[in-house]
Amino acid sequence: MANMYFIALVAPEEINEEVVKWKRFMKERFGCLVALRSPAHITLVPPFWMGQESQRKLEDGIDNFAREQFRFQITLRNFAAFKPRVIYVDVPETKHLEALYDRLFSFLLKLNTFPIAKDERAFHPHVTLATRDLHKKSFHQAWEIFNEKRYEASWLVNSISLLRHNQKNWDVIFTSQFAK
Repeated sequence: MANMYFIALVAPEEINEEVVKWKRFMKERFGCLVALRSPAHITLVPPFWMGQESQRKLEDGIDNFAREQFRFQITLRNFAAFKPRVIYVDVPETKHLEALYDRLFSFLLKLNTFPIAKDERAFHPHVTLATRDLHKKSFHQAWEIFNEKRYEASWLVNSISLLRHNQKNWDVIFTSQFAK
């Protein structure tokens, strides 16, 4: 049986709680539900379908990768948008994050075991507040609100997680700590 998975950096609980408040606001004000289905995170490998029998091998691969990674600080600052459908918390200054992204894809593609392909679009790390269910007609009103807001938080990135879709939400099913 195939499931949908993705690989991400999951924000710590105190940041997740703040992000969930904004996601709930977007649900109440604009009917946006999709972003509420996952914890606050930065996607490294976008969703892909894979047979559940390969999950353990992927977990082992992520674990092997994580053991070679160094912890680093990441900052979330203010809000931005992919107009006219997505509003997110911005992740500026991403040199360490981009290097991690490149190393992860290089590692996974070299294994040639999983149905993962590197996105042709440039990597643009962010924490989504509203996405494909934010209607174009509501986008401008929502963006006026978030364009004026100020926010800053940071966390020590020290792990990488695998999430699986359960037919309703995304569950963190495996997390591997960075060793260095």
